[in-house]
Formats: sequence, structure tokens, C-alpha cells
Amino acid sequence: MTDPSSFPKKSRHYWRFHELDVRPSRWKREVSLFLSARGQAVQAENVTVLEGGTAQISCRLQNYDGSIVVIQNPRRQTLFFNGTRALKDDRFQMVLFTQRLVRITLTNVSVSDEGGYFCQLYTDDTHHQVATLSVVVPPEVPTVEVKTEAVEGGEVELTCMSPRSKPPATLRWVRDRREIAGVISQQENGKTVSVSNTIRIPVERKDNGAALSCEASHPALVGQKRVRHYSLDVHFAPTVKIIPPQGILREGDSLSLTCSVTGNPLPRDIQWSRVNDTLPERAEKTGNILQMSRLSQSHNGTYLCQAHNNYGRAADHYTLLVINFSSSLKWTPNEMLLDNPGAVVETHSAVPYAVIGGILALLVFTVICVLIVTIWCSVRQKGSYLTHEASGLDEHGEVQEAFLNGNDASQGKKEYLL
Repeated sequence: MTDPSSFPKKSRHYWRFHELDVRPSRWKREVSLFLSARGQAVQAENVTVLEGGTAQISCRLQNYDGSIVVIQNPRRQTLFFNGTRALKDDRFQMVLFTQRLVRITLTNVSVSDEGGYFCQLYTDDTHHQVATLSVVVPPEVPTVEVKTEAVEGGEVELTCMSPRSKPPATLRWVRDRREIAGVISQQENGKTVSVSNTIRIPVERKDNGAALSCEASHPALVGQKRVRHYSLDVHFAPTVKIIPPQGILREGDSLSLTCSVTGNPLPRDIQWSRVNDTLPERAEKTGNILQMSRLSQSHNGTYLCQAHNNYGRAADHYTLLVINFSSSLKWTPNEMLLDNPGAVVETHSAVPYAVIGGILALLVFTVICVLIVTIWCSVRQKGSYLTHEASGLDEHGEVQEAFLNGNDASQGKKEYLL
């Protein structure tokens, strides 16, 4: 930085003017002519800076002859007097002082620093210009406030807020790349502005977990956006479904029933029970799973799974029937289906009888079919033999008659042969 003491001093001009003529009227006239010829002037440049950044405030000088230069803040407090600090604020620094340019910097700028900074040139006629400092406040990532709770079949009210920006930020709600129209409001907080965008949307169970986003745009962000993502939290009553194991179980096997539960909030207390009876001694409950080992007819019954939350309750049942197929043959299929909507567990002793009975029935059916075919073939063959025998007797009678008639026999035979 150039030392302003090295510049020509105003006192030198003062003595030169007095050497010309000591009479005040003549001095004033000559001074005026001299300043007009010299044409000293000062120019200031407006500055725009982001909050928290560094501002450079510049004063440009024309035909500077060493006159006093003063820089003042918007409250008209003197910051620098001819390059010398006058206000104890370390955020202000003099970085350049030449015959053409005076420049100071202000670090960690805040909105309270905003306003006009005076560049003053003290000659016989004071010249000053104002450098306007504008502070831009970009928005932070907006926040989302839930005004009303989201319940299945109702509406949810969501408010996106940007508490502080300058100029005001632009807020919009987006879902599935489509904008959701909302109610926008603004409120001034000193030199900054608070902006909000409120929406009301209907919700169903399927909307739980749906993704929404609130986007804040601002000139200071240069095309970028500050985004707050939000997932819908829709509350709904639980649903319950008992999932049985796959395949056929046998007496003595283990059975595991899983109670599948949905709901928001998810029910934590899942209750297992047996209708009109207590759970079997060997039944074990582990969360939503009910396990029973060594199945027998003592496990017969309808098992119930229940769950609830603040928005409702739900239940599902499963009927288990352990039967002996050897004693159930008198039942019709419809009766078995009506009496047993859940599971039928067969006993070991029923397996051989069922298999043997089926094999015997197949063998008897096969034997009967073979006998029927044999009898039918035998009857058909006997009828064909009797037909051929009658035809032979007719031919023999004709030959005998021809032999008895003598000469006519050969002629008759010939005709017969033809």
C-alpha cells in the first residue's frame, strides 16, 4: 500500500496561493480557478456480496493532489482518515491507497453492514460519492412442518419453510416430478424475509412412504436448489394374516404358524390363542410365530392371531384338525371340507390301509374288465362257426341232387360252379 504521506500536501498549495497575493479576496479567486483547472473528483462503486463473504469498497480519484480522503460507514462513522484506521473494527482493512484508487475490504459481511459507504475528498469544496453495499442472503435447506397428522382416509397439511433469505426465496412442492400447488406466504424479519408454502393432500394407506420434496430456489444459488426430502407417514389400522407351512404334515411332526401383521404404527403386541381352549402345553410363542411339536389330536382347534394399534384391531384364524383316515372313510368329501377349513393331519396307521384299499380296488376292476372282454370274444367266435356250417350243408344237398339226375348233373354242376 502506498504511503499517503508521500503525496503532495494541501499545505503546499496554501503557501503558494499566499505567495501570489495575501489579500483574501484575491486568494479565493485564484484558488477557485486553480481547483477548477485541476478538476479533482471522486467516484464510488456499488458492491453486492453474499452474507458471510468479503466486500471490496473502492473509491476512484481523479486529479488527486494529496487532499484528505475520508471513508465513512452507513452510520457516518469514519473508518479511515487518509489511510489511517479511525474505527476499531478489524473486519475493515485498508488494502490500497494510490493517487487513483483507494480500496478497503470488509470480511464476514452481514446484513447489518448493508448501506451506503461514503468516499469523501476534502478540498476547499468537499466532494463525496456513496458506494452502496448490498448483502444477498441465500436460503438454507428448507424445513418441513406437519400441521395435521396423516390418517388413512383423511388429509395431511404440510408446510415448507425458509426462515431467512434476501431477496425472498421461491418455494415449491414436488411429487413424482409434478408440482403441487400450495398457499405461499411471506413475512419480513428486519432486512430478511421468511417464506412458507403450505399444501393439503388426501392420503390413503398406499400413500404411506410416498416421497415428496420441497425445493428452494434463489438468485444467489445460480441455478441450483436447496431441497428437503420428506416421506409421507400415513397412519392406518393393522391387518393380520396367518401363513401356514407348505406341504403335508403327519402326526408327530412340528407345526409353525406365522402371523403376518401390517399397520402404522406397527403393532408390537401380537396375541396367540385357541378358541374356547388354552394353547397346547408344547406350544411356544416367539413374537409373531407359534410353534407346536409332536402333533396329535390334542392339538385340534381353531388358533387365533390378534393385533391392534391406536387406529384399530384385526385378527385371523386357522383351524387345525388331526384325524385318522381309517375312521373317516364314512365321511363325504364335502363334510370333510366343511368341518376342516384349516389343515388335515393324517396319522401313520392310516397310510397302509388307504394304499392297500386303492390297489385292491384297481385289481378287482382290472379282473372284471378282462372277464368281460373274454366272454364277449368267445360268444362272437361261436356265432361265426355256426354260420359257416349251415352254408356247407346247403352245398352238399345240391351236389347229391345233381348226381341222381344223370346227364343233367354236369350241366347243373357247371352252372353251380359258375
